[in-house]
Amino acid sequence: MSDAPAPLAPAAELAAADQNPPVALPQEKLSYRLITGPDDRSFCERISAALADGYVLHGSPAATFNGTSVIVAQAVILPEAVASSDAAVATAVDELEFDADLSGEAFEGHA
Repeated sequence: MSDAPAPLAPAAELAAADQNPPVALPQEKLSYRLITGPDDRSFCERISAALADGYVLHGSPAATFNGTSVIVAQAVILPEAVASSDAAVATAVDELEFDADLSGEAFEGHA
């Protein structure tokens, strides 16, 4: 056995590896995004791109002044994320065991 380091790869193999970089897998879209930035055309373009990508506006936009410029924020969500979340809640509610005959019983801590 030798303690010598392993031979280096030939230069041709290294060059071939540089020409074929690993392929990036597409990332799954986030269900929720909060887009922020100065109130300018670039911000509007980012919102428009998100809408074109399948997102919908969620809630009202927010604006603040940082002493120099107006900074805005807008939440966007994927409709299918909301649908799957709503379905999960509906399923959980359906699975609850509930005794509907609670006449006269009060729930402490609930109005």
